[in-house]
Amino acid sequence: MRCPSFRFVRPVLVPLFLVGGMGAAIAADVAPLPPAPIVEAPVAMPPVWSFRFVPYGWLTSLKGTQTVRGRSTKVDASFIDIVEKSDTLVGLMGTFEARNGPFALYGDLVWSKVGIEGSNVWTRTPAPGITGTVGRTLAVDVQMAIVEVGAAYEVARSGPLAFDVLGGARYWYQEADVSLEVTGTLDIGGLELAGTRAFARSGSVDWLDPVIGARVRYAVAPGHELFLRGDIGGFGVGSDFSWQAVGGYGFDFGA
Repeated sequence: MRCPSFRFVRPVLVPLFLVGGMGAAIAADVAPLPPAPIVEAPVAMPPVWSFRFVPYGWLTSLKGTQTVRGRSTKVDASFIDIVEKSDTLVGLMGTFEARNGPFALYGDLVWSKVGIEGSNVWTRTPAPGITGTVGRTLAVDVQMAIVEVGAAYEVARSGPLAFDVLGGARYWYQEADVSLEVTGTLDIGGLELAGTRAFARSGSVDWLDPVIGARVRYAVAPGHELFLRGDIGGFGVGSDFSWQAVGGYGFDFGA
């Protein structure tokens, strides 16, 4: 009769318990992960106002017909003529802009006073012993003021390039003083006859134009900017039609 064989399970159970104990020990040694840090979103700062004042100058010239109280006088004087012959040449010009983000308010002032004087002398001898001389002295003083106010808005930007649209009003004022002195001399055989006649007129005119336009700004470097601006106005409200095109370069002192 054969005796049954038995297998001991102890050698098998011991490793299982050891493995289970090791697993528990490993689990106990692992520390819990720290909580993820709370990242606070940056608080958007409200835009602030910045201000800019830019003085500039015009090389003034005059060309056209100046009519004062029914008397018309043709004027054609370049900037060089005005500098050489003018007894009065003063001006005050500048632009101011306040910007808050894409929105801006601006103002522009041009004021100038120019005085021009010229003279001509004609001599004729219509017959032997008879000589006539006519002299004319013309003086024109022109005072002009242009005041513009408006608002601009930046509608597009790509890196250093920005595009603005603008609208506002432009006020014009002109005052002219015209004086003409004519002197005539007639010499007949040594007998001299002379006479002088003087005319003086003054008057002023002003009007207000609505203005719309656009401006392109390019930041070459911090504090250095190129700009190109164009606008049209009038539309029969003040003048029939007016236009302006300006290009320039600006920089901040100390930039």
